[in-house]
Amino acid sequence: MAERSLLFVPGSRPDRFGKALAAGADITCIDLEDSVAPAGKAEARAAALSFIAEQGAPAGLWLRINPVRSAVGLADLLAVLDSPAPPQTLMLPKLSEPSDLAFLAEVLGDRPLSLVPLIETAAGLRQAASIARSPRVTAMLFGAVDFCAELGCALEWEPLLHARSSLVAAAAEGGIGLFDVPSIDVADTDGLRASTARAKALGFTGRACIHPSQVAVVNEVFTPTAAEIARASRVLEAFEQAGGGVALLDGKLIEMPVVRAARRVLAAAGQ
Repeated sequence: MAERSLLFVPGSRPDRFGKALAAGADITCIDLEDSVAPAGKAEARAAALSFIAEQGAPAGLWLRINPVRSAVGLADLLAVLDSPAPPQTLMLPKLSEPSDLAFLAEVLGDRPLSLVPLIETAAGLRQAASIARSPRVTAMLFGAVDFCAELGCALEWEPLLHARSSLVAAAAEGGIGLFDVPSIDVADTDGLRASTARAKALGFTGRACIHPSQVAVVNEVFTPTAAEIARASRVLEAFEQAGGGVALLDGKLIEMPVVRAARRVLAAAGQ
């Protein structure tokens, strides 16, 4: 099943690490960046890496380090390299240049770490397709809050439609996943469901969360319904019966783009 939900947990709150891991998200990401005050960076880094090692560095436990073009980000990276059981995936905030990924590839060497850049600047959006094609990049996340702060636009759907659409196209070109920005209104469950459905319809493959209560809604929206699964199965069956050529199903034309969409539905359902 595709990764639908990503739950952030502050690196400054090690008491919450275990609870976040048990909250039902496909991915749990310990955050060393925005949620940690400058004075607490070293302590949070040590606590996060210790917890990840204790858990055996599972694939679903990620670490967001600080920007790689900062001293604290480089300290995070060196600590990861020195860890006996480092995370399998690093999230990279404010990544705007593909050259940063080339630098990281040199530093990481043959270590099998995957990278998930946050696209949260105008420069990052411009370079998104190149970033998505980088060999170690397995997904991207839209950092809409910082993006809006840079552009001076409202944190609403319409002003960000171009950015979201551009990122969907970039992720598709790179063949990687794409997470939407978390909803910052934790109490608005209906708004979370509606905006998550819009992100899914646009082509996002998952969404980040900042509170455990958001996880179930995001998982629900990104999990194909029984009707969608049944429809996708019928599409593939009709296509196969037609010998891989054009077919009709319920009076509608079935051709390769429709088949590809059906396969995506089944893949998202774990079939």
